[in-house]
Amino acid sequence: MSEQKVIEQRGLWLDEMEVGAIYKHAPGRTITEADNTWFTAVTMNTQALHLDAAFAATEPFGQRLVNSMFTLSTLIGLSVTQLTQGTIVGNLGFSEVSFPAPLFHGDTLYAETTILDKRNSKSRPGQGIVTLEHRGYNQDGTLVAKAVRQTMMFDSSHADEAGAHAAQQTEPTQPETGK
Repeated sequence: MSEQKVIEQRGLWLDEMEVGAIYKHAPGRTITEADNTWFTAVTMNTQALHLDAAFAATEPFGQRLVNSMFTLSTLIGLSVTQLTQGTIVGNLGFSEVSFPAPLFHGDTLYAETTILDKRNSKSRPGQGIVTLEHRGYNQDGTLVAKAVRQTMMFDSSHADEAGAHAAQQTEPTQPETGK
């Protein structure tokens, strides 16, 4: 019997990312009232537009808004498995964050990402900086969030290092006999 091939889900290495490519992330995420209330409470954001239905009904949108920081976090989260799972060193920063339309309870957020730029790091061999533009749309195709993010990413040489480390962690050890 031949050895089984094992495929581990991961994001893309720096050298696999293509400038100009658009990645459509699936599945989308339907935002519930509980999601919005929990996130708003846990982040100590007491904005009545997120928590007080009676107050929000008197405001321009006529209902509670999904917390924009929850929208941003979910937008980025929707991209993780396809782009950065296990391949990112860390976030470097966000710019051009905007919320051109509101997101409401019951809306579904869909995401896509365009690779705007990438370059090898001058000071960190095997790593590089990638600029990503994330866009979030509701179920009607309305743009509800956009953010440009810079990340430090590993290149594929890190796969060998990570694989060697994982192999060390999974090698069976012999029990001590006590003699």
